[in-house]
Amino acid sequence: MKYLTPTQVYQKYGYHPRTTSDWADQGKIPCIRSPGGHRRYPESAFEESISVERERVLYARVSTRTQVNDLESQIDFLGNAYPGTRVVKDVASGMNWKRKNFLKLMTQVSKGEIGEIVVGHKDRLCRFGFDFVEWFCHLHDCKITVINNSKLSPQEELMHDFMSIMHCFSSKLYFLRAYKKKIEDEQNISTINSTTKQCEAL
Repeated sequence: MKYLTPTQVYQKYGYHPRTTSDWADQGKIPCIRSPGGHRRYPESAFEESISVERERVLYARVSTRTQVNDLESQIDFLGNAYPGTRVVKDVASGMNWKRKNFLKLMTQVSKGEIGEIVVGHKDRLCRFGFDFVEWFCHLHDCKITVINNSKLSPQEELMHDFMSIMHCFSSKLYFLRAYKKKIEDEQNISTINSTTKQCEAL
């Protein structure tokens, strides 16, 4: 029986080493260890094809519940392009990396359960950091398909996110100013105390 290294599996069958490692840990494919402790996979396991269904998922998102019509428009548009495909949706800011369903989806990606994520626009998946999400998905053999329909990226939502960023920076600036004043006050008190002690010593 011929055994392949993770790199050879990737080159011949396109499965990323992380994916094959996860499958081996889950008992979906056999695996042995070389004398050096490295994984080796029987070629027959891939020639017979791995019985893992990698799902295609449609992802839709809006920032607030007042945008429910925009959310439905996204779902309808994606559903017409990919009929019968499961839809994952979130109502949260694209700058929020703790979106409940987004995190569930990324967990499925990491387990090798998702083969493709379809979005109407990059910012539906995340406002910033799309390249990182794309890299993470690629690492687990999942591709992201962006239809790039500008109508699915509401302008008012962009303004909302921009205002959130401005508020964040303003809050930090206020904190820094308050902290600076506190330090200056403490320094002044320290100077006064030092001067008082010098006067008492005279």
